[in-house]
Amino acid sequence: MNYLHQFLYGIYPYIALAIFLFGSLARFEREQYTWKSDSSQMLHTGNLRAGNILFHIGIIGLFFGHMVGLLTPVAVWDNLGVSHGFKQMIAMVAGGVFGTMCLTGLLILLHRRFSDARISAVTRFGDKVLLLWILITLALGLSTIFVSASHLDGHMMVLFMSWAQHIFTFRADAAGFIEEAPLLFKIHLFMGMSLFVIFPFTRLVHVWSGFASVTYLRRAWQLVRTR
Repeated sequence: MNYLHQFLYGIYPYIALAIFLFGSLARFEREQYTWKSDSSQMLHTGNLRAGNILFHIGIIGLFFGHMVGLLTPVAVWDNLGVSHGFKQMIAMVAGGVFGTMCLTGLLILLHRRFSDARISAVTRFGDKVLLLWILITLALGLSTIFVSASHLDGHMMVLFMSWAQHIFTFRADAAGFIEEAPLLFKIHLFMGMSLFVIFPFTRLVHVWSGFASVTYLRRAWQLVRTR
C-alpha cells in the first residue's frame, strides 16, 4: 500500500471529520450572523421551488442512504437473509433515483444562480465552489453505477462497507480494504469526504439548524394577525 493511498483513505477521513465538527463549532461561536442559507428568493424566485425540492429530497436521500448502506454491519444483512448482490442492486437503484433528483434540482439552482446577474453578484465565492463541488461529486457518484453494473456480486460494496466501519471504529487497517478499488470510486469518495472539509466555511452550516428545527414540531402554534 502506497503512502498517498494510506493518507487519503486512512488519515484524511479523520482530518475531514475534525474540520467538519470543530470548524462548525468555531463558526457558530464566532460568526453566528452568518449561520444561514443566504436565501435569494427576494431577488428572483423563478424556478427556485422546483429546484429546491428536488435537490433537498435527493441529497437527504443520498446522505441517509450512504449512512445506512456503509455503516450497517455486514453481519446484519447476512442475518436478515439479504445477499450482497441484492443489496448492491438496491443501492444502485436508490442511488440512481435520489442522485438523479438531486442532480436535476442542482442544475436548476445552478442555472438560476449563475444566469441571474443580481443573484450571482451576491453569491459568495465559497458558495459557488460548493455548488460546483457537489455537482462533480454527484456526477462521479452516478457514474459509478455503470461500473457497478458490470459486477453484481456485491464484493466491492462489502469492501467499502468494511472500510467505512473500520474508519468509524478507529482501526488502522481501514485503507487496505479499498486499495484495489476502481479509481472512479476513489475519486468520488475523496470528493465526498472533502465536502465535510468545506462544510463549515459555506452555507451548508444551515444543515445543523435543520436538525435543530425538529423542536418546532412540539411548539405551540403562533397566531399571526393581519392589520
